[in-house]
Amino acid sequence: MRLNEGVEWAAHCAVVLAMLPEGVTLPAARLAEFHGVPGPYLAKSLQALTRAGIVESTSGRGGGYRLGRPAQDVSLLDVVRAIEGEEPLFRCTEIRRRGPAAASAGAYPATCAIASAMWRAERAWEEELARTTVADIAARVTDQAPPAAVERSVRWLTAVLGSRNPAGRP
Repeated sequence: MRLNEGVEWAAHCAVVLAMLPEGVTLPAARLAEFHGVPGPYLAKSLQALTRAGIVESTSGRGGGYRLGRPAQDVSLLDVVRAIEGEEPLFRCTEIRRRGPAAASAGAYPATCAIASAMWRAERAWEEELARTTVADIAARVTDQAPPAAVERSVRWLTAVLGSRNPAGRP
């Protein structure tokens, strides 16, 4: 299975937005800069997150993106579905009914053993993603990232937020 790279980008952006003070936004260009990814492509992921209600966008001088609901209410499955859509990952095309061993549809069980196994695996994957929230990931970021990277990130965010609001108000 291979997910669109936009899923990774969107999940990382949601985590960064979860770590911002309430009411503070970051423009798409700054999120792209923070993650070192192309801004126009990231903007597409952010638009998908906005359509799904995961993030909100504001316009104007202080505009940008912020989470649209509490981080504990946003699962990784929400992010995946916002980017990839609702279609199942596995699609059974019933090739077991083709070729030299083909028989009538009624001769086969309703669900192919391969499709059944794939759908069980997909349900397990979705259940794990549904259990894992953006808040869970945000809480682990500082534990997993090297201290120097955390320090640089905090400095960068502080500088960006300060330049967007020189008076120090959210």
